[in-house]
Amino acid sequence: MTHTPPQGEQKEALDIAEKGGVRQGARQSMDRRLFLQLTVFTDCRDPRPLVEGLRKSGLASVLYLDANDPRGVGVLAFAGDPGLFTGRLREVLNAPSFDRLTLKPEMTMFGRTYALGYEPDLEDWLLKRPRRVVLDPAQPWAIWYPLRRTGTFSKLPHEEQMQVLKEHGNIGRAFGDAGLAQDMRLACFGLDAKDNDFIIGLIGPRLDPLSLCVQAMRKSRQTSEFLSSLGPFFVGKALWQSPLP
Repeated sequence: MTHTPPQGEQKEALDIAEKGGVRQGARQSMDRRLFLQLTVFTDCRDPRPLVEGLRKSGLASVLYLDANDPRGVGVLAFAGDPGLFTGRLREVLNAPSFDRLTLKPEMTMFGRTYALGYEPDLEDWLLKRPRRVVLDPAQPWAIWYPLRRTGTFSKLPHEEQMQVLKEHGNIGRAFGDAGLAQDMRLACFGLDAKDNDFIIGLIGPRLDPLSLCVQAMRKSRQTSEFLSSLGPFFVGKALWQSPLP
């Protein structure tokens, strides 16, 4: 049985655009996002052919050496069009330079940029800043991990949710202001094989501050009360980064 709206009732259009803060007297809105995927392999004895393959592909990407696996590597690729991950990237990762490696599917992370609603420059936050951060040669170290919140968090009043997120965000901002760590927040609802909610990337010039940032966040209310799962963690150092457009 279909529902027929009463005469004169207007069906409200679904708005899926990201929202930012007020700019030039109007609230920012944009229906564009950047998709990022980390794919992890092992059994790599020589990463030089991988660098050459990524360089020739022209893809916006990073090749990490896995700090926890002496034969491990990670490929971070990103694009505004998610078709990249079933098209050109798929071709590159099945090319001879990669097909001798062993995929670690449990480490795959796939997410999209999103906004909380107060970002002063929405386009920069969604599309430009992620590229600047992950392609910065001065910041080669990275820790990437997924997380899932408990259902209890979703039931909190909006104002309380914002306070919980603000406490967590202030920790990341302090490390960022000190030049020690830049955080990347990606939503992965429906994109993650294990039903995680978010992917976090911590990027910086040294590894120890990234570890300390994770440690500091463990004390926040979000982590201590409202997370049902955290990890696995990928720790890597960039061997190669594509040029910043």
